[in-house]
Amino acid sequence: MSRSLVRLSVLNGSQYTAVPGSRLSLDTLSGVTASASIAASQLARAIGDNPLDGAVFADGPPVDEESLRQTRHTEAAPVLTKSLATAAQHLELSATCCQYTASAIIRDLTEHPEHRPDLPELSPAQYAVLERIARGGTRQYAPLKNPVRITDSDGRTIHPKPFGMLEKERLIRVARTSRYVSRDVVVTAAGQLALDFQKPHRSQAPSPAKPPPALRNTGSRKP
Repeated sequence: MSRSLVRLSVLNGSQYTAVPGSRLSLDTLSGVTASASIAASQLARAIGDNPLDGAVFADGPPVDEESLRQTRHTEAAPVLTKSLATAAQHLELSATCCQYTASAIIRDLTEHPEHRPDLPELSPAQYAVLERIARGGTRQYAPLKNPVRITDSDGRTIHPKPFGMLEKERLIRVARTSRYVSRDVVVTAAGQLALDFQKPHRSQAPSPAKPPPALRNTGSRKP
């Protein structure tokens, strides 16, 4: 939720607001914030309604405490189920709205290139790495006391130098979770624009020399 608020604030104060159709994208992103807020409140309610099993006071319920505990859990079960189901529904809606927002931004900037932001010029190696990450399944591993390792969906290692440049320019994003577990790597909207509008500067191989034309037999026939 906090991340969507930051992105919404940045977009609302950027040149993107001049792009025709940008209001729909901003409205969709604001819907992400609203849905995420509802999901968070439902999760908080589930925590509050969850019966805890701590010990009561010395003069609390007598011998039948276990039956009372089971009763509290039984009564809370449908309430927890409803809260968790509502939270899951709004989280799914948030994810869908995020996808629509990203697609709409790319579409708007594709149709109106005069509003397109400046993007770093990618080398062939950087472009190739960005293509591999865009296929999905890229993971970054940061185990304790071991070097960071990045692999694509095929398990092939990605060199850290072009990866670091893409991350620095915010063309990709690494999910910020625990430092010692694997983290997902995804392409950002800016990275998708770079893929759509830049091509690797590969030097073209020289065309093979054309064979000489077949020589005609111009000699006179023997009698």
